Amino acid sequence: MKPTLDEIDNRILAMLMDNARMPVTSIAKLIGIARTTVIARIGNLEKRNVISGYGVRLNQGLLQPAVRAYVGLSIEARAADRLVKMMLEVPEVECLCAVSGAIDYMLTLRCANTEALDRLLDQIGTLDGVRQTSTSIILSKRIDRSMT
Repeated sequence: MKPTLDEIDNRILAMLMDNARMPVTSIAKLIGIARTTVIARIGNLEKRNVISGYGVRLNQGLLQPAVRAYVGLSIEARAADRLVKMMLEVPEVECLCAVSGAIDYMLTLRCANTEALDRLLDQIGTLDGVRQTSTSIILSKRIDRSMT
């Protein structure tokens, strides 16, 4: 059963998604409710697992230059579990999603440079059960609402 959220819950969530470290007093002032109410609501959202955790958003521009890419994988069904376990061991994998359509999985990779990306793509392409890969290098983010 999906949890029901009212307007106040949605406003709190929107503020926390923009800045998970926003002080409770600031949230309370912006919404116009008591600080203790915000604390109780956040606690309730956490308890109901609407808020499942908090994270860090990195400023990619300040980090070592990197090449990021989306990689679509078509695989043999028998290889799915093994592939997921193997990708857990690859530090360049930022995200692995099962998807519907012509491809089975979508990877997001972050490599130090194009040479490292090329080597990793060669390794992934030769894994047992991988039928085909399709890669698109990320040039820029125009909208980013994720935590990463």
